[in-house]
Amino acid sequence: MMAKTDEAKTDRAKTDGVKVEGAKPPKVASPARVAAFRTGISAESRAAAYLMAKGYRILAKRYRTPHGEIDIVARRRNLIAFVEVKARATLDDAAFAVTPRQQQRIIDAAQGWLVAHPEHAELELRFDAMLIAPRSLPRHVLAAFDASS
Repeated sequence: MMAKTDEAKTDRAKTDGVKVEGAKPPKVASPARVAAFRTGISAESRAAAYLMAKGYRILAKRYRTPHGEIDIVARRRNLIAFVEVKARATLDDAAFAVTPRQQQRIIDAAQGWLVAHPEHAELELRFDAMLIAPRSLPRHVLAAFDASS
């Protein structure tokens, strides 16, 4: 009788280099998608640095829930700011990039974050936007939207 590890090696050897029925090729992101991802990561890093310089402490970055993602969760004194970061060619373009649908996803994700972090639930909550554009200082829009919208 063959040992389990030998069986696994034999099974792998049978499929190496052979197309397996029903197997899907790995997904490869397009160059544009990769560039957008890198731009987003860079913008979020700039936004976090700006917030820290203004006295905020970063509690979370890219916080994911089943309902959506929060780019940055930051605290300053008795305030929790849920910050959506938008990078565009101009600050004006970035200002119009947070859609009502996206706002609702951020609000839903913030509720999930608060459930996971109940120690912060009694603090003041705010939904901000951080606008990022090349050759411009970040623009921090306080209370860019609210949960009652």
